[in-house]
Amino acid sequence: MAKRYKATINPALLTWARTTASYDLAEVAAKIDVGEEQLMAWEAGEDQPSISQLRKLAGLYKRPLAALYLPVPPVDFQAMHDFRRLPDIGPRRFSPGLALEVRRAQQRRELALELYEDNAVAPPAFALTTTINADPEQVGVQVRQALGVRADQQWRWSNQIAAFKEWRTRIEELGILVFQASRIESDEASGFAFWAEKFPLVVVNRKDVYPRRTFSLLHELAHLMLRQSGVSEANVDAPRSVADARIEVFCNQVAASALMPRDLFLNHNLILQRPDLQDWPDEAINALSLTFNTSREGVVRRLLTFGRVSQDFYAQKRAQYAAEFRAQRQREREERGDDGIPRNMPRETIADIGRPFIRAVIENYHQDRITLSEVSGYLGVKVRHVAGIEAQVGMA
Repeated sequence: MAKRYKATINPALLTWARTTASYDLAEVAAKIDVGEEQLMAWEAGEDQPSISQLRKLAGLYKRPLAALYLPVPPVDFQAMHDFRRLPDIGPRRFSPGLALEVRRAQQRRELALELYEDNAVAPPAFALTTTINADPEQVGVQVRQALGVRADQQWRWSNQIAAFKEWRTRIEELGILVFQASRIESDEASGFAFWAEKFPLVVVNRKDVYPRRTFSLLHELAHLMLRQSGVSEANVDAPRSVADARIEVFCNQVAASALMPRDLFLNHNLILQRPDLQDWPDEAINALSLTFNTSREGVVRRLLTFGRVSQDFYAQKRAQYAAEFRAQRQREREERGDDGIPRNMPRETIADIGRPFIRAVIENYHQDRITLSEVSGYLGVKVRHVAGIEAQVGMA
């Protein structure tokens, strides 16, 4: 039987890699087929994994194998405040998928800063700001003005996908990196924001429908205006600490105001025609949703804000829309079968990491500052997809 060579490493690296990947001992033990006691012994320095076992750990934690041979754990990226936390209990544990998306977003931001520095170009400054004591209705108007969104433009956006892309592009033009995450379940988080003076970033959950992604974009933008970093859940009824609840409600109100400004919303013909209506028909709600390119729940919530529907009506509609969404997802899974939808990697890459980041990478490649292999690694695609990405961002 071949001799198994042990990995000579600092055991603190194993604990660091596991906890930053948001795994507990039981989960790791099940995934690499070892006992929890064995893992505890490795992390306590009482034993060492074999090199093969260390490779499995590195793969699971999404860390380079070399990182586990460092002399001491590195100072990792800034921890994110959890606005989803429960009162008197503390933050919920991030799933490994969410922890990875947070880490990768911050890594991309650091890389973007390096690429801009290498290109001798200063990142655009993000100057939009507010306070928690501001009127969220007025802040929403401020957001629209900063983004250059006029009502006539908003009406011309052809559908909810086009609307999301327009809001995203305008937010990126403020100097914000916008990414989409695909490893987060919809019921775990709607998105997160990372505040920094240069290249603050917003990440929205790609598993959400487009109207919710648009709302999350604006919700996280409000966090950046407050100069705050954290992971959010757009559900206003989720249990939170008093302080976090106040912040999340404020950010939701700003997002709603930016999407559906008070005067524009209340002076819409569909609403003026129903001054005393409390039980709104689906066709009217649907029409408002299409007009503002937002969700039906968002429309009903806005009606509730202005006293045009009851809390019971809102709760009833919210439950209805959630049930319809689950049924639609089930139908889609059944129609796709096991094959799923063919992937278009250039389009998917642009959707996930955004044109500003991609342009910074490709610009440095065209200036011979980085290699094609590095471009592939930075964008997370195979080399054969780079030309297609270049073409789609107009840099071929």
